[in-house]
Amino acid sequence: MKKLIALSALVLAALSAAAPAMADGHITLGRTILLEDGRHGAKIPLLVCRNTDAIKIKAERKARLRKAVFTFRNGETRTINFYRDLKKNESTDWRKFAYKRCVKSIEVFGEAKDGSAGIKVLGRD
Repeated sequence: MKKLIALSALVLAALSAAAPAMADGHITLGRTILLEDGRHGAKIPLLVCRNTDAIKIKAERKARLRKAVFTFRNGETRTINFYRDLKKNESTDWRKFAYKRCVKSIEVFGEAKDGSAGIKVLGRD
């Protein structure tokens, strides 16, 4: 009986574990902070390779977004240029990959307008 209760508790804990944020098929690939000095990219290493066919970047404060570099599981990279200002809580349009890709790491280049700006990279499932 004790084994059954312990096994049930373990299964329940596994099922209720926090899943990645998902709304309408969108997943959060990662978050980072851009600083005023935008000479270096802000890296987002992913612990698990995430499959997505498109990306969108959202600024949590005013920022100037230049580009994002995505590294895939097979070692290939893809650079997506933006060169635009994002206001608080504004996001870019969806930028598509040719097909569903497994993203391994992300590097975001840009500058924050007011000291630092949080950046969220979203993927479409």
